[in-house]
Amino acid sequence: MPSVTYSSTRGGQKNLDFRTVVMTGLARDKGLFVPDAIPQVTKDELESWRTLKYPDLAVKVISKFVQEDQVPAEKLEDIVKRSCAAFRHEDVTPVVSVGGHKILELFHGPTFAFKDVALQMLGNFFEYFLETGSNGGRLAVLGATSGDTGSAAIYGLRGKKGIDCIILFPRGRVSPIQERQMTTVQDSNIHCVAIEGTFDDCQDLVKASFNSPEFRERVKLGAVNSINWCRVLAQTTYYFWSYLRVTDDVALREAKVSFSVPTGNFGDILAGFYSKQMGLPVGKLLVATNENDILHRFFTKGEYHREPIAKSISPSMDICVSSNFERYLFFLAGNDSSKLAEWMNTFEETKKLTITGDLLEQAQSDFSSARADTKMTLETIRNYSENYGYVLCPHAAVGVNAIHQTGDVHESMVSLATAHEGKFPSAVKQAVDPLPTPPEQLANLLDLPTRVSECPNDLEAVQEFMQQRIDERIAAETL
Repeated sequence: MPSVTYSSTRGGQKNLDFRTVVMTGLARDKGLFVPDAIPQVTKDELESWRTLKYPDLAVKVISKFVQEDQVPAEKLEDIVKRSCAAFRHEDVTPVVSVGGHKILELFHGPTFAFKDVALQMLGNFFEYFLETGSNGGRLAVLGATSGDTGSAAIYGLRGKKGIDCIILFPRGRVSPIQERQMTTVQDSNIHCVAIEGTFDDCQDLVKASFNSPEFRERVKLGAVNSINWCRVLAQTTYYFWSYLRVTDDVALREAKVSFSVPTGNFGDILAGFYSKQMGLPVGKLLVATNENDILHRFFTKGEYHREPIAKSISPSMDICVSSNFERYLFFLAGNDSSKLAEWMNTFEETKKLTITGDLLEQAQSDFSSARADTKMTLETIRNYSENYGYVLCPHAAVGVNAIHQTGDVHESMVSLATAHEGKFPSAVKQAVDPLPTPPEQLANLLDLPTRVSECPNDLEAVQEFMQQRIDERIAAETL
């Protein structure tokens, strides 16, 4: 099989290898890296994977994009299996039947959120690439979080040799548990930074740092947000896994499996789209948004228009610009980087991108969408608790509400449960009282000391903070 290469959506970097793409993060022309060709999985090949354990299946899927000249087969297997070993459930991401449809439980990792799947793997890829000569053995990771990425990145990178990890989060806009998951980690290479503003402000600071060539090279900047291709690739694995588990039922063996995905940054559902492009028999891909509904507005009216963020009970989805959406827009533009660059320049200048006609029809054939506000979300949490004894987190409830809105409640519909309800007690308690006993790992966070820094919403201040932390670490290592 020929090696898969990667290029920027905006055309400035082409035919790069997997190692370079993972270590680079964001392309130097502001674009995102995408594979130049999508590897295919045949029906017979997919069927041959049915009896595999999750880690072995994940190796099969990821190896389609990562050939041995990049990561030897035995090392890839080691990276994936060590990543999966961090999960509390033997199936890693189990599939359960609830209320006439399926739920894919993505919250059995170290931080009780779906991002653990990708960030455990990304941390181990970083470690391997640094050990084998990349970046002179050093990487400075700068990430932005709306709640879950930060803690998952921290748990994937804590204590890793040669890696400094700085996570920006919007003050007061993540749940208290999410904040404590980040700020109770005491490893010297981890730094949590509260920023006055929104997630999009934090994300803008990260992107601006990547677009500062001198700073980027000086600190050896790396990305953990889903702008990093490795994040999306790792997430494809649970689409293949859940498809096989649904179709283990002989009555559903020939069914196309549909997915409802609560999403803000579009990375999680984009992994489903790429899985479908690879040949996975996917039916509908349902984009589920909360009040911050830029994606829903795009798929219903063709309007990708930036609006102010509304604070909600599902904070990980409180995003008004979806970073990963550029990868889909590149596909929609017929993989034409000049056309995509024109679209993105227009959006960055005017905060608006509008499509109509055939392009809108194409988008609507690729995805459907629904929007669930706070009232609808709480009603869904209450309904599933009372009728099925199953407590949803406020993000997972958005995905479940979407399938009821669209009438897609059936046994071959999988709704992604992206986080454990124990991370959002104040929100869930509005619908379920008394609350279930939280997992011990979350309850214990309340008794641990915290460590957090503060920075203004200012690029120069953030970069200066980051340089100081890196210098301190290097000095400590040379003593």
